[in-house]
Amino acid sequence: MPTPSDAPERLAAHVRRCEALQLRLRASETGAGAPLRLHKRASNLFRERSGAPRQALDLGDFTHVLEINTSAGWVDVEGLCTYEALVAETLPHGVVPAVVPQLKTITVGGAVSGIAIEANSHRCGLVHHTLLALDVLLPSGTLVHCTPDNAQQDLYFGFPNSYGTLGYALRLRLRTVQIKPFVRLEHLPFSQPQAFFAELHARCARGVDFVEGVVFGAQQQVLSCATFVDAAPWHSDYGLEHIYYRSLLKKPIDFLRTEDYLWRWDTDWFWCSKNLGAQQPLLRRLLGRQNLNSRTYTRIMRWNARWGITRRWARWRGHFTEAVIQDVEVPVAVAADFLAFLLREIGILPIWVCPVRAPVSPDPFILYPLLPDTLYVNFGFWDTVTTREPLEAGHFNRRIEAEVIRLGGIKSLYSDSFFSREVFDRAYGQAQYRRLKERYDPQAQLLGLYEKCVLRA
Repeated sequence: MPTPSDAPERLAAHVRRCEALQLRLRASETGAGAPLRLHKRASNLFRERSGAPRQALDLGDFTHVLEINTSAGWVDVEGLCTYEALVAETLPHGVVPAVVPQLKTITVGGAVSGIAIEANSHRCGLVHHTLLALDVLLPSGTLVHCTPDNAQQDLYFGFPNSYGTLGYALRLRLRTVQIKPFVRLEHLPFSQPQAFFAELHARCARGVDFVEGVVFGAQQQVLSCATFVDAAPWHSDYGLEHIYYRSLLKKPIDFLRTEDYLWRWDTDWFWCSKNLGAQQPLLRRLLGRQNLNSRTYTRIMRWNARWGITRRWARWRGHFTEAVIQDVEVPVAVAADFLAFLLREIGILPIWVCPVRAPVSPDPFILYPLLPDTLYVNFGFWDTVTTREPLEAGHFNRRIEAEVIRLGGIKSLYSDSFFSREVFDRAYGQAQYRRLKERYDPQAQLLGLYEKCVLRA
């Protein structure tokens, strides 16, 4: 556990790791061969890469928490540290990162270079809105320090949603918040989407600590509001026998330990564990707590993607499937319209709903722009759509993208994307992005954002 006394030693070790990495990178032929890519032992991306050759950069040593400053309200952490490891070190100090994504295996660098959200994002924004500074390793081997007001401020504001196409975060400083031992949850049932979203908006305006919801059907939604508390008359356990999302329909009031609340969705990968049979009581007991988590399910998912077992099974039965794994944001004013579209055209249930607002106005982060003074609603839906007839590749994902853009929203890029270059350029600030590439990657040693996220190069 980092303490004020050992912070200098941890920082010195970090500097040594950086120097060794820079020497390796500069000694390689990064300017003359295949594009550089990050080698990760685990990933929360859900888009397949092409088989084109790459030069792999291993940052597996950069997993350490460097310093926790409770009085100033920040934590310094290396880019490949998972949130599971980071929270384990901050909790004993009575603080956690201001925004903690729901899955334990998400890395801090990945949450900033991509997009990450939690049920307090209506107050704190996305993870990158809590970023105070970061050190970025450029493909040339140069390490640059970026803050909102120094000479590299353009990279600071351009790094979020760049997905490793501008460089790699080796060290990040994130804002922290103080916590209490327990969280009190209130689950409010609704049968009308308009009323559901109106109450979601109202609860956000009141400054409730956490606000999120689940759509179980056109006439069944649950809004969950949670608040830190000092004590609890009881606390539930969703780490083994009981399943969190099912409790939303059964318990109007619930209590969780704060640590359990942070990982409430990880045990069952929200509800996607059902696709692996992991919600069956006997299998849950056989797997045990140590294997009921997103890490296990991700490994199984990647194994299945490699061998195509479920795809072959569907084809044998005469079915055609398309994976629809997406998170999108639309303004709250059109949230009910977008939900109606999802229910009518896509049909995936349940759907996770989470409000988010940029805490600064206008939002200066150029690659994932959110309108000023606007509450958005994130919709998360993760499953497959099955048809009896073959359709064009990405048929349902393309329809979702078109509807999100039509409604003035934006989509995360961690999964399959099919945007035209023209639409992508307008939505994701590509004019400013090209200027960043010219300054920080002039030899194009890293892939471009469109090539990586849409063309899957």
